[in-house]
Amino acid sequence: MTALLDIDQLRTFVAIAETGSFTRAADVVHKTQSAVSMQMKRLEERIGKPIFERDGRASRLTEEGERLLDYARRIVRLNAEAMSSVAGPSLSGGVRLGVPDDYAERYLPEIMARFARSHPDVELTVQCEPTIELVELIDRGDLDLAIVTHDAANRPSEVIRRERMLWVASSRHAVHREEPLPLALTKPISRERECPWRRAALPRLEEVGKAYRVLYTSRNSAALSAAVLAGLAVSVFPESAIRPGMRVLGTTDGFPALPSFDIGLLRNPHETSDLADALAMHIVQGLDNLADAEAAE
Repeated sequence: MTALLDIDQLRTFVAIAETGSFTRAADVVHKTQSAVSMQMKRLEERIGKPIFERDGRASRLTEEGERLLDYARRIVRLNAEAMSSVAGPSLSGGVRLGVPDDYAERYLPEIMARFARSHPDVELTVQCEPTIELVELIDRGDLDLAIVTHDAANRPSEVIRRERMLWVASSRHAVHREEPLPLALTKPISRERECPWRRAALPRLEEVGKAYRVLYTSRNSAALSAAVLAGLAVSVFPESAIRPGMRVLGTTDGFPALPSFDIGLLRNPHETSDLADALAMHIVQGLDNLADAEAAE
C-alpha cells in the first residue's frame, strides 16, 4: 500500500527548506526544534529515503529532498486552497485590487481563477495603474490591496516575489548596436516620481559610457513591448515578461548587469476585511518564488 504524506510534516519540511534552518523553521511552524527534528525523521521513514544530509554544521537537501520539495509546496498550497474553499466561511461582497498592467498580464489569470473557485460570490474589481499611483490609491483607501514594484526608499511593502531585471531587444534586429542606443522606457510622471526600473537602468549605461536616447515612452507595457518587437528600441523587462521574438542582452553585448527587483503587496492601512485577507492569501501563494530566487543567488 502506498504511504500517504502528512500535510503537517510537509509544511514543516517546506519551512526548513525556505529558512535554511531547523531552528528558524521551528519558529515559523510554532513547534519546538525537537518536534521539528522528529517530524523530519518520520517523514524520511515514510518515504524510505533521506531528505537531508550534513554540510558542515548545517543541513542541506539531498537529491530526493530537492525532488520532494516541489511536490511539498504544491500539496501544502492546494491543501490551503481546498480548506479555504470548502471549510472556510462563505464570503460575499466586493474587493478592490490594484496592479500595474504588465503584472496584470502575467500574474492575474492564475490568481483570479483560483480566487473565483474559492469565493465564487465575491466581486473582484481590478484597477491597472503604475506603482506610484497605486501607492497613492492605497493610502487614500481607494483600494484594498495592490501588487506593486517594491521600493523600500519610497513605500515599503510585503515582498512576495523576486525577479531579475534584463535588457531586451528584438531577436530579428540589431537595434542594440545603434549609437546612440534607442531606448523604450516607462514614461515618468515627474522627476521625483520615476519608475524604479528606469532609475536603475540609465545610470548603469552612463557608468559604462554607452550613449543613449530615450526614443519611446509609455505607461503601457504592451506599447513598450511593441517597440522592442518591432526592432525600434531596447528596453528593460523583468525575466517573466520575456516574449517570443525577444532576446536578452548581456555583458558580451556590452550591456551592464542590472539588479534584481522585488514585487510587493500593499494593504489598505485604514481598514481590513476577510475578503482582502482571502485575496492576499491567493496572491502570495500565486506569486511566491522567494526561496527559488534566493537559492539561485
